[in-house]
Order: sequence, then structure tokens, then C-alpha cells
Amino acid sequence: MIRVLAFLALLALVALGASWLADRPGEVAVIWQGYRIETSLAVLVAAILALAFVLVCLWSLVRMIIGLPGMIAFTSRIRRRNRGYVAVSRGMVAVGAGDPTAARRHAHDAERWLGREPLTLLLKAQAAQISGDRKAAEATFTEMLDDAETRVLGLRGLFVEARRKGDAVAARAYVTKAVELAPGVGWANEAMLEFQSAERDWRGALAKLEQRVAHRSIDKATARRQRAVLLTADALDRAGKEPEAALTAVLSAVKLAPDLVPAAALAGRLLASKGNLRKAAKILEANWKIEPHPDVAAVYLDLRQGDSTLDRLARAEALARLKPRHPQSVLAVAEAALAAHEFERARRTLAPLLEERPTVRACLLMADIEEAEHGTTAALRHWLGRASRAPRDPTWIADGVMSDRWEPVSPVTGRLDAFRWTTPAEQIGTRVTTDSDAVIADGDEPAALPPVASLPAGPLPAEPAAPEPGSSPKDETASGTDEKAEPEVPQPVAEVEPPAKPQPSPATNGKEPGSPRKAESPAGKRATPVVFPVVRPPDDPGPHDADLDEPPPNDHPPVAGRFA
Repeated sequence: MIRVLAFLALLALVALGASWLADRPGEVAVIWQGYRIETSLAVLVAAILALAFVLVCLWSLVRMIIGLPGMIAFTSRIRRRNRGYVAVSRGMVAVGAGDPTAARRHAHDAERWLGREPLTLLLKAQAAQISGDRKAAEATFTEMLDDAETRVLGLRGLFVEARRKGDAVAARAYVTKAVELAPGVGWANEAMLEFQSAERDWRGALAKLEQRVAHRSIDKATARRQRAVLLTADALDRAGKEPEAALTAVLSAVKLAPDLVPAAALAGRLLASKGNLRKAAKILEANWKIEPHPDVAAVYLDLRQGDSTLDRLARAEALARLKPRHPQSVLAVAEAALAAHEFERARRTLAPLLEERPTVRACLLMADIEEAEHGTTAALRHWLGRASRAPRDPTWIADGVMSDRWEPVSPVTGRLDAFRWTTPAEQIGTRVTTDSDAVIADGDEPAALPPVASLPAGPLPAEPAAPEPGSSPKDETASGTDEKAEPEVPQPVAEVEPPAKPQPSPATNGKEPGSPRKAESPAGKRATPVVFPVVRPPDDPGPHDADLDEPPPNDHPPVAGRFA
């Protein structure tokens, strides 16, 4: 718009000048070398303008002829540059598409047209990486170190290659150099934080986290969470030697992340050791309301040392009322009831978890109840068998690694705050082989037992075992091997009423029914077969007494002590 206005103004000035000359006619005479030239003023002005135009055209032609070689060279450079950028663009697309052949070809074309441009070196390095040529990639990243513009990029590429080779020393050196050159680079600060966390240098990691916050390379929510994790890790390491400093750190962590289970559990334990039970209970209850966890329940029940098992049961029930229908609440109350020898209450508490698919922990807890009350019975074997194929309970998982306890960093990648409390993925179509080589499909149930809350005291009466799906009655005793099944000998069965009091079974070796079994989780091992004893008259010795399973030795601490 401005150019149009300027052109119109210039045109108006020319018109005004022509009008002014037309209103004032005059004559001009030029005498030179005996020649006299007379003309009007308007013709003279027109002649001067025409001569100036001719001179300008001649000068432009001369300049064009003189600058023709440079113009040709400039045009060639522009053409090569355009071709190079087109090659870089196509090469990046090939790298993103995972086509190593096309990426190498376009990288070669880009290097031929553009030379050692930063984009050319980057494309060449990435083409070598997707082609699997690590040496060529390292050589290209090393070339980038010669240019200040690409030095940090080269250090990052060398850092990635060093981590792929497992060379932690070289990776740490590259990260340190990158932090010196560019303190605000996010990847270098994050990698340095991971290295310091892996070395358990929690205070150095906290200082590096503060630098990241100052450079705004991390959002506030993530910074608060990582600061809480680092403070908790520092408190865990210092709890034994410096309990006061550990308590200060872990209380700060609880304020930053109230849902962090290790921080709440450690804070409750340290506060209880100092006698501040009310504050400890408040922290543990607040964490329990967010997400119940067995570690929190264990610390909550042990707040006051020397309490009786009934007091611990009452405390467990008070904690469970905060999340009454959560599985962890049910399990905490059931374990406390078992420790207090309140077996009927433990059964009633566990009943809701046993209606559909109880987890391994619930099945093992039912087995503990049966063993503590009745000793080694068919019901005990039943729950052990169900535990061997029951869904697994939640645990700490980080990058596919399961752990019984929380850790601040991943053992695989070194990533901070990688562990999550979650349920492991179940294998699809798994089959469990019992000790008798019988194959039980996943999800099959053994013979039906009486309801959990109304199991009779003492051993259960004999019940027939459920046949395999798709097998005939003749094949019921067929094993998973090629061995021939022995013919079944019929045995007379006498009806036996359950005794009024639980009597010590011969299988318990004369010990009390409360003697515990070996505290092992059957998950991941061969399952114990569900065997129902055959009840015979006293005068019938029975030809198959040697085939009955022998009970495990009772040489372990009391059941209640395992949950203390």
C-alpha cells in the first residue's frame, strides 16, 4: 500500500512539472564549434531524459557482462543447496520410517551437496544408527565435537552410544562435559541426576534437581515428586545412624507426596520410636485413605511395642474402617485375627475375598488358619493347591522387575521413581503340574468344600476328585507322563461323624494343631496335589496307606509370630 501511494505521489509531481513547463514556454540556443542549435525548453528536457536512460541501459549491460561468471557460480550454489536440503528432508523421513538403505543414500547425497553442515552430520549419524553401524555413528558424533554449534549434539550422541555399550564411565564423562557446556540442557541434567541416584548420592541429586527447577527444565509436579523420593531415599540410608536428620527429611517428603508409601511408613516408624504415636498414626491413616498398603498396616499395628494380639486386632479393625471394602483392609484384619487365635473371626473376615478368585496371599492365609486350628488336613492341602494357581498379589514393579520392597531407582535403567505398586500380569493359558503329574487347567477348581465360615472342625470326610475336562471315568487317574495307570482297588468307606473337639492327627506327629508349616509361598513352584483321605473301618488296614502324602515337618516358629 505504501508503494502504491509513493508511485501516485511521484506521478503527481511529474504531471505538475510538465504543466509548469507548458505554462512557461521558452527557447534554448546552444552555440558550439560554429554550430547554433535552437530548440524549446520542453524538447531539451526530453532529450536529456532520453540520454540518461540510454546511459543507464549501457551501464547495466556492461555490469551484467562483467558479473556473469559470479552470477553463474551463485546460481549453481543455490541449486546445490536446494538439492542438499531436499536430500536432508527425504533422509529424515527415511530415518523416521526405518528405511536404512534410503537413509544412507540420502545422507550421502546431502553430504555431497551441502558438505559438513550440522543437519548433514546429524542425518549421517542417524542413518548409521538405524543401520546398526555403531562405529560410523560414533565417528560422526566425534566430528561434531570440532564445531561449537554441534558440540552438545555430538556429546549426546556419544552418551547414547556409550550407554548402549554399557560403558558407564564414558557415559558419565560425556554427561559431565555436556553439563559444563550447557547447564540448562534437560537430557544432561536428567542423566546426571540418574547417575547420582544410582551412586546413592542423594544430596548431590537433590542439588542437581534444584538446578533443573531453576532452569525450568522440569515441571513443578514432577519436581515435587522427585524431591520427595530423594528425601525418602536419604532418610532410609540415614535412619540407623542419624535418626533425627532422617526424621526431618522424611517428614518433608510426606508433605511433598502424601501418597508415597515408603515415606509414610518410615515416618510412622521413626515417630513411634520417639513416642509421638498420635502424629505417627495420623500420617499412616492419611496414607491409608489414599491407597491401602501392607507396609503401612504393618507399621500401624506395631506403633506401640508390647501390645497384646487382641490390642493389635482392635487397631487393625480401626484402620480397616477407613477403607472398609478394600482387600488390604480385609487381609490386615484377618492376619491380626489369626495372630490372636480368633480363627472364626478370621474366616468371616476373609469370606468376601474368597467368593470369586482369591489371590495367593488370601489362599495362604486360609491355609495358615486351617493349619493353626486343625493341623495338616485336606482343607490345608486344598488352599495350598488353590494358592499355586491363584492370581498374584500386587507388588513393587519397575521396568519389568518385581521386588518385595521399594527402591528409589530402577535396577534396570537407573530411572528415578520407577517402582509402582501394581499387580503383575498373568500368563495366558498356563498349566500347573502337580507332584502326582496330574495336569490341572488354569481356572479349574477341585472338589467342592463346605463354606469357609462353616467348615467343621477336624479332618473333612472323603470326597471324590474331579475328573479332567474331556476325560472319561476310566482316565481319571491318568498322569501327564506315559506311565500306565494302576488299576483302582475299591475300598470300603465308613461314615464318620466329625468329633466334638479337634483331636491331634497322627499326621501331626503328636504336635499341637497350632504348630505351623514351613512358611513358603507356593507361587512359582510345583503345586501340592489336593488329596482327600480315605476313611476306613478300624479292622481294614487298607492297601494304599503308603500312597498318602506325608505332612511337612513342623519345625518352624509359631504362626502368630510370622505376622507380628
